[in-house]
Amino acid sequence: MKYVVVVLGLLIASCSQKQVEKTRPNIIFMMSDDHAYQAISAYSDKLIQTPNIDRIAKEGMLFTNASVTNSICAPSRAVILTGKHSHLNGKIDNLSKFDTTNVTFPQLLQKAGYQTAMFGKLHFGNNPKGFDEFKILPGQGSYYNPKFITQKGDTIINGYVTDITTDLALDWLEHRRVPEKPFLLMYLHKAPHRAWYPDEKHYKEFTKKTFPLPATLFDDYEGRVAAKTAEMNILNHMLLSYDNKIEEDVLKRLKVKGGARSEVNRMTPEQRSSWDSVYGAINEDFEKRYPTMDDKQLMEWKYQRYLQDYLGTIASVDENVGRLMTYLDDHKLSDNTVIIYTSDQGFYLGEHGWFDKRFMYDESFKTPLLIKWPHKITPGTSEDEMVQNLDFAQTFLEMAGVTAPKDMQGKSLVPLLTGKKEQWDRDAVYYHYYEYPSEHAVKRHYGIATKEYKIIHFYHDVNEWELYDRNKDPQELNNVFNDPKYAPIVIKMKQKLKEVREKYKDSEALDNHYIQLYKD
Repeated sequence: MKYVVVVLGLLIASCSQKQVEKTRPNIIFMMSDDHAYQAISAYSDKLIQTPNIDRIAKEGMLFTNASVTNSICAPSRAVILTGKHSHLNGKIDNLSKFDTTNVTFPQLLQKAGYQTAMFGKLHFGNNPKGFDEFKILPGQGSYYNPKFITQKGDTIINGYVTDITTDLALDWLEHRRVPEKPFLLMYLHKAPHRAWYPDEKHYKEFTKKTFPLPATLFDDYEGRVAAKTAEMNILNHMLLSYDNKIEEDVLKRLKVKGGARSEVNRMTPEQRSSWDSVYGAINEDFEKRYPTMDDKQLMEWKYQRYLQDYLGTIASVDENVGRLMTYLDDHKLSDNTVIIYTSDQGFYLGEHGWFDKRFMYDESFKTPLLIKWPHKITPGTSEDEMVQNLDFAQTFLEMAGVTAPKDMQGKSLVPLLTGKKEQWDRDAVYYHYYEYPSEHAVKRHYGIATKEYKIIHFYHDVNEWELYDRNKDPQELNNVFNDPKYAPIVIKMKQKLKEVREKYKDSEALDNHYIQLYKD
């Protein structure tokens, strides 16, 4: 009799465990690199249509005030994995090493019984912790015929990187996913990272398009000292060869510098022939027109070339998001799968005359965030609360029923996702950028943003303050820090900034520590 009781107990326990596994959602984290929210039609349809990414918002929630803590690739990814600000996880820039003693949310999900996989661009570290399987690009990776790092060694896969990343994810779902276990799939695209090489069908389409000029393309940066010294202006700093795809022999004849290109050297003869059939005509046209162009005309020409290639890479991302979502539908996985689409930060698409990111101004500070969670999120909703990539780790852990470590600094988004907004109490988010002196020459700065105002302190070799009225000045053209009418707001925001820095354990001592690391 005792034996029967034990067996029955084991059966009940087994059934209970299977029931738990069925109720814990699968999680697919989709992230692109440098995907501006302005280039997702769920936010704005002025530049491109992204119906597959938009579908996530239609069936879930669109966040309109999502931001990052440090707008640069590798640090953003470290914040996402650890749930800690850069000054605590140690990954302050693209140069410093990631401290592998950090505990990451994939490790915790794996320990809790999730099957885990990562495909695409991690940007740092060759052996990501907490994954049963991975195939990741080394560093920035390549658009054409890319190399991948795997547990079994490096390999080169012929084709276009966005398609390949999706192929790898689908192959894993089809052949190595364990149906009895919930899974975490990190599906990470290289695109649309510089230098923006579209797939063949999309460069044939997008190089024929013309895009509206942003209102601030010719911004003069009045009242913004740090903006004046940054090196990311489309006219002055975007490279004609490296970025705009003008051949070096053309530039030699025109006696113009343009930067070397390496991506075309990875192409097969067939790929290169197709490329030349389109970009050859662009080169011929540029060589004829350049001698008569003034700075305004050249700026506008470079802007159009930039957008054609940048948006062409996004068209592939959207297509492939659709491929993955169709697979989930066809295999009856959609009903219990959370889908998150985001970027590692925002990006300038000509606003303020810029490309790249780094600043706390909205185009790089804000990031797209769309989340679908069947039966939990009311479809087609939007949310304007101040959320950050700092919050992702704790959100995923709560979704999976896993207790988050106490030293994580974010807030789970689950209350916002499930209609319990009264439980959300954040009124300001914190930002800190460190990578200076370095590429693009964006000064070190930190600040906070509320829904109404944004205060920024630029430091290191300068001591400049900026304040923006986010409602009256959404383009952030008017620094009102020294405007007497805003004096009470300055006092209030400075005090709030001090409190937030203390809350997140950042300090002037840490600022000086990281400055010294650069000197050493």
